[in-house]
Formats: sequence, structure tokens, C-alpha cells
Amino acid sequence: MATRRANQTPAGDFGGQQHVFTPPPARQPLAARMRPRNIDEVVGHEQLIGERGTLRRALEGGRLGSLLLWGPPGSGKTSLARVLADSAGARLVTISAVMSGVAEVRALVAEAREKLILNGQQTILFIDEIHRFNKAQQDALLPHVEDGTVTLVGATTENPYFEVNSALLSRVRVFRLEPLTDEQVATVVRRAIDDPERGLAGDLGPAGGLRLTDEPFEHLVGLSAGDARQALNVLEGAASIAEADGVRDDDGFVSPRLEDVEAAAQQRALAYDRAGDGHYDTVSAFIKSIRGNDPDAALYWLASMIAAGEDPRFIARRLIILASEDVGLADPRALDVAVAAAQALDWVGLPEAQYALAQATVMLAVTTKSNAIGRGYFAAMADVLANGSLPVPAHLRSSGLGRRKYRYPHDFTGDDVDQQYLPDKLAGRRYYFPGDLGAEVKIGERMARIAESRQGRPQRKTPIPGAPKTDPMAAGSEGMRRRRESLKDLADEQRRDAGD
Repeated sequence: MATRRANQTPAGDFGGQQHVFTPPPARQPLAARMRPRNIDEVVGHEQLIGERGTLRRALEGGRLGSLLLWGPPGSGKTSLARVLADSAGARLVTISAVMSGVAEVRALVAEAREKLILNGQQTILFIDEIHRFNKAQQDALLPHVEDGTVTLVGATTENPYFEVNSALLSRVRVFRLEPLTDEQVATVVRRAIDDPERGLAGDLGPAGGLRLTDEPFEHLVGLSAGDARQALNVLEGAASIAEADGVRDDDGFVSPRLEDVEAAAQQRALAYDRAGDGHYDTVSAFIKSIRGNDPDAALYWLASMIAAGEDPRFIARRLIILASEDVGLADPRALDVAVAAAQALDWVGLPEAQYALAQATVMLAVTTKSNAIGRGYFAAMADVLANGSLPVPAHLRSSGLGRRKYRYPHDFTGDDVDQQYLPDKLAGRRYYFPGDLGAEVKIGERMARIAESRQGRPQRKTPIPGAPKTDPMAAGSEGMRRRRESLKDLADEQRRDAGD
């Protein structure tokens, strides 16, 4: 990089934020210099800080309460805490749960109480990696968060419902920060390239400025996997490599190549385009390998997608779809395993969730297959499209005299009785034909037994001596009716009390 100005003054406090020491801009990494200075510079998280975002409205109403920011690395937790303090006009004190203990927390709380008494100044205590605090350390925060001495803003990459004790959780609101999209990371990168004050377009960047062509730019954004900090670190490294090698375009701009981005990231560019044919071709190979009972190929394509930065939630969704489309009731466990893998991804994230995704992939690849569910469903859909909404048979309706002819299956032997369930026009039509593998064999056998038993006259069950004779449907309906009346009476009483 070009020689940076040595006479830069240290970055000052923003919005009353306190820091023990802040290096001058020339010594700060690009990611630190490019932190947003106000809420309008924050990229992403529209549901929290957009025009109608929860946190923005809380700030506008002067009601910023204690909260936990839960999100992956590089999603903007620390930056958001800074701009929240700035927007609230509060004093920000930052500590790391890795390096701080109860004694330091108590000292900071005492200082916050003094500032509040003497100056009426609110203190926001930002604790990074708050999940690293043990129970005793978390408990030390409770009274001061509850009485408002400090407004706690905690940041964690771990699920707070597992890592933060329930007493503290009950005193804060948890906000989930999603990884930035590729478009949002691209915005952050472009801003860093073009910013003449803090970015790479001025004295803090390479002499002559920096320009990134499409291929290395897209690779840099893609490999960041939603982590803005990583993207800026790789950008800064690639710029240094290109400048040292004298790589410039025709206009004299330092122009990092794809290999410079790869070297800075220590990661090769994979032949995979998440927005183009590579994406669709690879996921197609993944699905067809599972459908074709090849666990080895399926694992290879799974690894290819993960290594190339594919959104793991997309992979989990495809596994859930496949569990019903290609396995179905041949192995009813398949859907459970696929959904469990998606939940594991949500709870633990990458890299650990790779185990769950691989487990689901192999299970789906090696288990018994059937597409009978899909064939049956779409045959029914074809009839709906061809015939429209046909009338419900009178005995199946929820009201009217015809419903008295409905026969309750549990009153008959085998908990089954022959009666028409399809519309009159489609009476006797079949859609679901179970396959001859896996659990569908037993399903087919049961359906055959039901069909055979329906050939004779239906037999009502013999009442069990001493068993209650209550109609469960009638009792359930009456119970809910009385519940609604009780809730209405309670609401009326509360309104009267409020009027007093």
C-alpha cells in the first residue's frame, strides 16, 4: 500500500462512546475504518433499522431498551451497537466477555450510576461475545439492567436461548441478525473502494486509487458468505498484493486480479456461480445423486456447494423437498431427518451443521424411495383443475340436515366404515397407490384389508363396560364455547377495573 499519512489524529469518540485506545486511521484495518457512523450508513437489517424497523422506531420514541444481537460473524452486531448509542445520544462503554470479569462490570456500573445521577446521561454497556460470561457473571448484570442503570446491548454468535441464562433473557429483547446478502456485501465493498476519506480512494488507499473488475469483485463478494468484515479484509489484502506486484489498469488504477483475491482469501475460486448455471447444474447433480441412491456422489456435490459459498439454508430446503418428493412414505423417517438437519443448521450454524447436512444427505440417498405421494397429489390436482371446486357431499358438511347421515368411523369395528368421501362426480376415484418397497408395503397391505372388510355389512363396536359414553366432538365444542365465554367475562371485568 502507499505510504499513509502519519499525522492523522486518533479517531475521536462518536456519540459519547468510550474506548480505552483507538489507533489512528492509518493504523486501523479497512473494516474498522469503514464502520458505519450513523444508522443510515448501516447496510442490511431492514426489519430492525429500516424506515419501519423495530429498533429505529424505539430510538425515535426514546425507548431503547436492553437487547441482545444474535447473528453470525460480520453481520454488523458491533457496528449496530455503536450507531444505536450514537442515535440515542448515549455514552457507550464496550467490553469483551472474553477479557472481562465481574469486577470490571461492577466498576463500569458504578461509573454509569454516577453519570446518570450527576448528568442524567444514559450508558449503553456493550458486551461482545456475551455468551462467554458464566452464570455468575451474567447474574451480576441483572439488577442494573432491571433498574435501568445501564442499557445492556449484548452481541453473540451463539443461540442465546442456550447460552444466556433465562433470568437475563427475561430482561432483554433478542434480535436476530441474518447474514448479509451478496447485494448488501457488494454495497459495503463498493463503498470502501469509493470512499476518499476512510476507504481506498484517498490517502489511506493505494496511490492512484483502486478499481476491481467484475470477476474478482464477484468472487470476493461470493466467498464472504455474508460476512462484511471478511469481504473488507480480503479487499484490503488483495489491494496490497496487487500494488506490490504493480498490477494496474490502463488508467493507472491498482486493479487486483482474481488470483490476488484468492491469495488474500487463501481460498481458490471454485467453478460455481450461485446466480447462474453452475448453481443450478450442481444442485441438479446433488438431487439426482440422492434420487439415484448414490451417497458418494451426493456427498461430493454437497461439499462442492458448501465450499463454493452456497447458502446452506437453500441446501436444507432442497433436502426437505426431496424427502417427500422422492422418498415419501416408503421411509416416513426421511422427512423427520431432513427437517431435523434444517433445525440443526438454524441452531448451530456452519461449520458444525455440515455434519447434520451430510447425515441427512446420506440417509436420503441410501433409504428406500417412492414417488407415490407426488403422483397421487398431482393426479388430484389435475382433477381439481379440470372440474373446479366440486360440491362437498351432504353427509360430510359441517351444517345442514344431511350431516346426520355421517357415520363416525370410531364407532365401528376396525375404526372404519364404508362411506363416500369424494365429491359425487369423482366417487370411486383413486389417487394414492402405495409402492412395493419399504413402509409402503405395509400401507398397501392395510389398504387391501380395509377394502376387503368393507365388502361385508358394517359392524358397530360392542361398548366397553364402564367406558364413558361422552361424544368427544360435542364435549370439545362445548368446552371451547365455555372458554370463549370465560375469556369474554374476564376481559369485561378488566375493562371495568381499568375504568375505576
